[in-house]
Amino acid sequence: MTELLQPAALTLAILADAALGEPVWLYRRVAHPIILIGQVIAWADRRFNRESATPAARRRAGLFVCLAGVAIAFLLGWGLQALLLSFPGGPLWLGLLMSTLIAQQSLYTHVADVAKAMELSGVEGGRIAVARIVGRDPEVLDEAGISRAAIESLAENFSDGIVAPIFWGLVLGLPGMLAYKAINTMDSMIGHKTPRHLDFGRAAAKLDDAVNLPASRLAALLLILAALVLKGARAAAAFRAVKLDATRHKSPNAGWPEAAMAGALGFAIAGPRRYHGVLVSDPWMNDGGRWQLKAPDIRAALALYWRACALLALAVLACAVS
Repeated sequence: MTELLQPAALTLAILADAALGEPVWLYRRVAHPIILIGQVIAWADRRFNRESATPAARRRAGLFVCLAGVAIAFLLGWGLQALLLSFPGGPLWLGLLMSTLIAQQSLYTHVADVAKAMELSGVEGGRIAVARIVGRDPEVLDEAGISRAAIESLAENFSDGIVAPIFWGLVLGLPGMLAYKAINTMDSMIGHKTPRHLDFGRAAAKLDDAVNLPASRLAALLLILAALVLKGARAAAAFRAVKLDATRHKSPNAGWPEAAMAGALGFAIAGPRRYHGVLVSDPWMNDGGRWQLKAPDIRAALALYWRACALLALAVLACAVS
C-alpha cells in the first residue's frame, strides 16, 4: 500500500459515516470541509468573474479558478494525510477525516424524510421535504412527482456523493477526495448555464463531468448487483434500462445510476419536469416503467440504495485486505 492509497482508512471512513452520519455537534463548532471549500469558491466568483469582461476572458478566469482550486485542495489533502499518518493510529484519524467527505447516512436521511413527510402530512408535507434536496418547482409536484424527484436525487447523489469520493479516495487517497469535492462543489455553485456563469463556470462543469464518469458507471453496476439481493428487484431489467436509456439523459453521468435504479424497481423516472417555471422535456429513464410512484416506492429505492452501499463497502474492504 502506498502513502496515497489507503483502503484501510477508507473502509473505516465508510463504516463511520454509515453508523454515525454527520456529527452535528462538531459542525456547530468547526465548519464542514465542504462549507470552507464553498466559501473560497464564492470569494473567487466575486473576485474574478467580472461582468464587464469578454466571454473569452471570463472563460480564462474560470479555468484559472478551477485549476487553482483543484491544486489547492489536492495539496491540502496531501499535507493532511501525511500529517495524520505520522501519528499513532494514523489510518484511524485519516479514516475519520475521510468520512466527512462521504454522504451515505445524510443522503438516506434526506430522502427518507420525503417519504415520511408524505406518510404523515400528504402532498404538502412531501413538497416541503423534497424542496430541500431538488431544484425543481415543488408547488407543481403531485405525489408521483415528489416520489420521482426523491428517487432521482437518491440515484444521482449515490454516484456523486458516495461512489465518486470513495473511488477517488481509493485512487489518490485524501488528496483525491478533497480535489474531487472541490470540483463537485465548484460545479454546483458556478457550473450553471446562466448569464453570469455560462462562461466562467464552463471549465468547472466540464471537469465535473470528466471526474464523475467512472463513478457513474460504477454506481450503475453496484445498483444492478444490489438488485440481485433485494426481493422484488430485477437485475436483468436494471441492466437493460442502463443499456437503453442511460446515454439518453441530458447529463453524461446522471442517467447511469438513475436508469439502473429505475430498471431494478420497475419505475420510470426523469422525464418532463419543471425548473423555475420552465418545462424541461427530458427522456424517461426505464421508459415504459411505472411512473405513478408513491412513498412506499421511495422506501424501496432506499432499500436498494443501502444494499449498493454495502456492496461498495465490501469492495473497498477487499482492497484493504488484499
